Amino acid sequence: MSKRFAGIDIGSRTIELVVVDEAGEIVLSLLTDTGFDPLMEAKKLMNGVSYDRIMATGYGRNLFEISFDAPTVTEIKAHARGALSFSLGAQTVLDIGGQDSKAIALNENGKVKKFEMNDRCAAGTGKFLEIMAKTLGFEIEAFGREALLAEKDLNISSMCTVFAESEVTSLIAKGQSRQEIALGLHTSVIRRAAGMINRVSSEGDIVFTGGVAKNPCMRALLQEKLGRGILIPEDPQLVGALGAALLAGE
Repeated sequence: MSKRFAGIDIGSRTIELVVVDEAGEIVLSLLTDTGFDPLMEAKKLMNGVSYDRIMATGYGRNLFEISFDAPTVTEIKAHARGALSFSLGAQTVLDIGGQDSKAIALNENGKVKKFEMNDRCAAGTGKFLEIMAKTLGFEIEAFGREALLAEKDLNISSMCTVFAESEVTSLIAKGQSRQEIALGLHTSVIRRAAGMINRVSSEGDIVFTGGVAKNPCMRALLQEKLGRGILIPEDPQLVGALGAALLAGE
């Protein structure tokens, strides 16, 4: 019987579990909300899943290592490996998750050459977009689509979540278009993401991973801002867990 290798990505918003076979093909993938007890949710996700080895990544990986005596890998290496399996020859990865965002440059062998990470505040992350969507009265799933309907974007001067929320509330009170405010917010996030990318890599396609990659406005603005190919995996949220699973097998 062939061996199976699992990767679990314990993020701030969601937990992903991916199991691959010896050929690196995905045989199972599961996703759940992180909730207030990440370890309990991880245990539930793993219940009944068979594998020979598991590797953890994500912000909760150290807790997982202690509880399950399992090896861990940084999110940078996990996303780099997962992106490489999606696009052979990939040289740049942009991951925007719930809690942080990171730009990763890879060398010709697929190894991490340089990276930059924003993990000090919510600005430029999925959490920022989630809070802003709620402030504007949009469902997060519809936020990007609504932003794309705007005729122009409104400049949002603050990237601090608290101040930006106040600024958005003030713009709404002045009767400004919610769609134009939404586009302005997306533009501010993309400015930050594009800056990170340009500091680590200047050419080639970009593999866009993380839950925010599902947002159509983010994809369109990133393409427009950088003028580079944007590649989106079918399940961008699974890339970190997939990378961890592949590394577990290697």
